[in-house]
Amino acid sequence: MKTITLRTTVNGTPVGPHEIPDGLSMNDYLREYLGLTGTKFGCGVGECQACVVILDSPDGTSELVRTCITEASFFEGGRVRTVEGHAKDGIPSKVQAAYLDHFAFQCGYCTSGFVNAGHVLLEDIARNPVAKEQVEERILQGMDGQICRCTGYVRYYAALRDIILGDPALTR
Repeated sequence: MKTITLRTTVNGTPVGPHEIPDGLSMNDYLREYLGLTGTKFGCGVGECQACVVILDSPDGTSELVRTCITEASFFEGGRVRTVEGHAKDGIPSKVQAAYLDHFAFQCGYCTSGFVNAGHVLLEDIARNPVAKEQVEERILQGMDGQICRCTGYVRYYAALRDIILGDPALTR
């Protein structure tokens, strides 16, 4: 079996070098090599986005990447954030707290993907504030693709709407 060497930064901590099988998914790498189980394996074909992590770019932007269909090697040298990296000193992030306050989740399986997507959305809006009358549309665009089998969308979206409308720096 062919192996590759992987070095990356996960939740602000450099990890590796790890010798891993060529073709290993990032989802399996996070679980098997780093013990990070918050990133879920949902559909296995990149459709539900329960498995997304955040890949931070040097220019300060971020993108969601599906770990079930993306090889770990794709993240070589990159900066990755998982759901485990959002809370600080046991205090939930703004997104996590809002989801809790709104009881946005039911079974919780999709929640890590929704948390990561919510962070990317809010970071994008912080760089490009949204008009108040376009908040709903922007949430729909930013969360497009996140699937919740329990249909918790209304609560997830309400939590994000409250964050956005409650912070004058995010709207224009």
